[in-house]
Amino acid sequence: MQSPMQAPDDFDPRPGKPVALSPLVRRIVAPNPSPMTYRGTNTYLLGATEVAVIDPGPRDARHMEAILAALAPGQRISHIFVTHAHLDHSPLARDLSEATGAPVLAYGDAFAGRSAAMQALAATGEIGGGEGVDATFVPDILLADGAEVSGPDWTLEALWTPGHYGNHLSFRLGDEIFSGDLVMGWASSLVSPPDGDLTDFMASCERLATLPARRFHPGHGAPVATPAERLAFLLSHRRARESAILDALSDGPATAAALAARIYTDTDPRLLPAATRNVLAHLIDLTGRSRVSPVGDLTLDARFARRS
Repeated sequence: MQSPMQAPDDFDPRPGKPVALSPLVRRIVAPNPSPMTYRGTNTYLLGATEVAVIDPGPRDARHMEAILAALAPGQRISHIFVTHAHLDHSPLARDLSEATGAPVLAYGDAFAGRSAAMQALAATGEIGGGEGVDATFVPDILLADGAEVSGPDWTLEALWTPGHYGNHLSFRLGDEIFSGDLVMGWASSLVSPPDGDLTDFMASCERLATLPARRFHPGHGAPVATPAERLAFLLSHRRARESAILDALSDGPATAAALAARIYTDTDPRLLPAATRNVLAHLIDLTGRSRVSPVGDLTLDARFARRS
């Protein structure tokens, strides 16, 4: 969902073409552009000999061929890292693993990392969600928060950063962070319960704000050259949405869909369903903080009332 602080229009990479971002990092954009993925999913290759791949992307033979073709003589793929189990990030991991023998590393399967609140909501089956989930994703190696994995010329630290997705990892390489879909420059992230959790999203952004970082490499769009500024914007943007929701509820109870239509007046109509999911995430977070309450059961179509 696009924000006022979106990437410049000149970010228009050619899908399948490796682009060197540093002596150690290359990016290949998958051929899956859309309103939700911008120009496509960013796949990253790290290393000079034993190459780590971050986010192989969607199951697409053209992208698979591009990744393998990017290997120079003497290079091999040794590790495959996945930030999270969405269909635009994880499905090609298994195919790439079978082709190269490299293990797939991630926080957990498609349903790992959910908070207790999200697990309870998922169990009811009443709030929808599940958009774009790679439900069959299972890694070969589980990475706990703070785990480090190294090659001859790189070391990645896994940072568990749930919010956009429960099993979402970011990866720190020195003063650079591969931020997946938690932090992007072109748009703010979709947070769709129960896979996404706004309470966790805010905590993860606040955590990354404490880390010294020169650059973020996101799952979509151009590198984020000013991480601290971008994180400050994302946090203030969510707090402004919260205030707008509370102000709207001062006029009486309303559903997430009604609130989204009222608040997201400048949003592409194609993205209004995603806006509704974001509003629902806010309402669930506000419910947990006793700022609002559902009128009856907490369901997709529930009306919410502001608490005094």
